[in-house]
Amino acid sequence: MTDSPKTAAKGGSRSLMENLLGLLRIRVKRGVNLAVRDVRSSDPYVVIKMGKQKLKTRVIKKDVNPEWNEDLTLSVTDPSIPIQLTVYDHDTFSKDDKMGDAEFGIVPYIEALKMNLEGVASGTTVTRIQPSRANCLAEESCILWKDGKVVQDMCLRLRNVECGEVEIQLQWIDLPGSKGLS
Repeated sequence: MTDSPKTAAKGGSRSLMENLLGLLRIRVKRGVNLAVRDVRSSDPYVVIKMGKQKLKTRVIKKDVNPEWNEDLTLSVTDPSIPIQLTVYDHDTFSKDDKMGDAEFGIVPYIEALKMNLEGVASGTTVTRIQPSRANCLAEESCILWKDGKVVQDMCLRLRNVECGEVEIQLQWIDLPGSKGLS
C-alpha cells in the first residue's frame, strides 16, 4: 500500500487528529513559599512543557505565594511522555532566573479516565498516588470523579531550588474527531 500524497509529504506521519488522544487542561493554581530571586521577592511565572509543546502563565509581580488560577491546555498524543513544569523569576534587564522545576506523569490519570465511572457518586476517589523519589509530589495526590469529570489535584515540590511548591489540577477534554482514549 502506498502513502497518500498528504502523508508522504509529511514523511509518512499520520495527521495530528489521528494520533491525538485529547486535550489535557492543566490549571496552574498557585505557588507556595517560592524562592526569593530579586531583592526581597520574586516575579514568578510557570512554563509547562510536554514534548515540543511549551506554554506559560502570566507573570505575577513581587509575590512568593502567587495565585495564577490559569488554564494551560496541552494536546496529548503519547501519555507516557512526562510533563515538565519550571518556575522562573521574570527580570526586566537580565535573563530570567530559574526558581525550580518538577516533573509529573499522567499515566495514572489516563488510566482513571478509561474507567467506566458513570453512576459513581461525585467526590469519589478513584486512585491515590503517594509521594516517592520517582515523582515530585509533596503530598498524596487523589484522582477524583467530580461532577461527571475525572480530576487530579497535585502539589508538586520544586527540585533544584531551596524551597517552593506549585499546586495544579488536571482535567481532560475529549475532542470530536480525535483518536480518543478507547
